[in-house]
Formats: sequence, C-alpha cells, structure tokens
Amino acid sequence: MKDMLLELKDVARGFGEGKGRIDVLRDINLAVKEGESIAIVGFTGSGKTTLIKLMGGLLMPDSGQVLFKGRPVDAPGRERGIVFQNYSLLPWLTVLRNVMLAVDEVYPEWSKQERLEYAKRYIAMVNLQHAVDKRPAELSGGMRQRVSLARTLAMNPEMLLMDEPLSALDAITRASLQREILNIMSGSKTTVLLITNDVDEAILMADRVIPLNPGPNATLGPSFKVNIDRSADRTELNSNPEFIRLRNQVIEYLLDKRSEAGTRNTGKFLLPNLSPVLPQSGFGSTRSKAA
Repeated sequence: MKDMLLELKDVARGFGEGKGRIDVLRDINLAVKEGESIAIVGFTGSGKTTLIKLMGGLLMPDSGQVLFKGRPVDAPGRERGIVFQNYSLLPWLTVLRNVMLAVDEVYPEWSKQERLEYAKRYIAMVNLQHAVDKRPAELSGGMRQRVSLARTLAMNPEMLLMDEPLSALDAITRASLQREILNIMSGSKTTVLLITNDVDEAILMADRVIPLNPGPNATLGPSFKVNIDRSADRTELNSNPEFIRLRNQVIEYLLDKRSEAGTRNTGKFLLPNLSPVLPQSGFGSTRSKAA
C-alpha cells in the first residue's frame, strides 16, 4: 500500500549459538501507516528493545524482512529517528552543541547561522531555551531526555522510534514529558512507534496498542484501537469508561499470556512484575478496580 511506511514480515531474531542460543522474536508481522502512532507494550525481557533495533536498522533479522517504504532496512537512516531511554548525550557539549551535532550532519550545506537557528527552534520546542548553554551534568533526567528528543526531531525523521524513553523518570516528570511529546506529535505529521512497559502510557500516546507476548520466541498480540480524547486531563482519564475498558482488556491479555508462558516454561505460574498506579499522575500499569 502506498501509505504504508514501515512493515515487518515474518521477522525472527535470536542471539547466541548451539545450546546457548536464545530465540527472542519470531513470526513478527506489523504494518505501520504514515501518520500513525503505535505503542508496543510488554513485560521486561520480552524483546521490545530488540524489536525497535530491528526497525531502526541497528540489528538485522535472522529471517523475514523489515521494510521502510517498501525497501529493505539494512542500516540506520535519518528517516527513522530513535530516542533511547539512556539519553546518549555527549557530556562535554552544551545542550545547543548536542543538538547541533545532528543538524550539522543532516544539513551540511546550510550556513552556520541557518543551522544554529534551526537547532534553537527544536530546543524551544521542548522548552529548554533557558538551558542552551548547560551541559548534561547540569540537567535533570527529564531535561536530558528533552535534549535527546530535540536532537532526534531536528533530523526531521519521517518516523520516530522511542524505546521506553520515559522509564527512568519519576512519575511527575514522566507525566509532564508525556504531555510535551503529545503536543509535538499533534503539531507534526511524524509517524511514531513507542516501546513501553506501561499500559496507561501506551493508551495515552498511541492510536493503536499492540502487546508483545512474553518470550522466548515472542510474537505480537492483537491490535487494540484507541479511541479517547487525549486533550483531556489525565485525572479525568482514570474515570473515562473507554480508557478503563481498554486498560483492562490490554492488561488481562498480558496477564493471561504471562500465565501461559510461565506454565509452559516451568510448569508453575509466574507472577508478573507490574508497577502500582501512582496517584501523582494517575498512571501506572496495574489492573484497574473499575469495571
């Protein structure tokens, strides 16, 4: 299809050889349309980071195909910008210079002044104008992630790949940055794929939520369509019937799959490692008491 941006067809990936071989992913099939925002949610260790590295061209599949606009992905590319959870900033450079690294690489033909103004525009987009001359050590975790986001967006990618970018942040900072990212998404046509282990975050930020079943040999589960008003206050969403229904559906699915995997692999039931709902933001990853 002409509007299909990213496709994964029967993708499998593992690591190691012989008895030490671990087959992480198998039979991964996914189609992402231009302009979509998709969240893939799953337990820690299910292969989410491996999956996003395959999409970004940082890993190659053992079998199957990863396609971008119908062409095989065989290397990283500026059209697929990646935001990792570990920031990846150069500590000796200021906020401005960290962002300028990407701008200089992508737009070498521009004048120095043009590149400078362009970088500042993206720094302003993530509300860090006051910190342009600060170095990463002088910034909070949330501010560092904003720099990482600004640097990736400055490359003007057609698709934004986010690998649990907010997982290391406290609840209040995480909620604030969720809103910032949503504002940026609403003002652009960039296609977004978010990897997360937080069901509420997935529902808040995506048009579709797709569970990644527990590994090894993890596969993608069914697609859950999101139909909620993202402009609503987060505290209101906790009492939104559609939000509650969808949250319960996704969590029930994940818990059932975790139970099946635990029984299959050990003959025992393994309890999932989920976080409680935090009252500061109204978000978490637990089973809601509401029906």
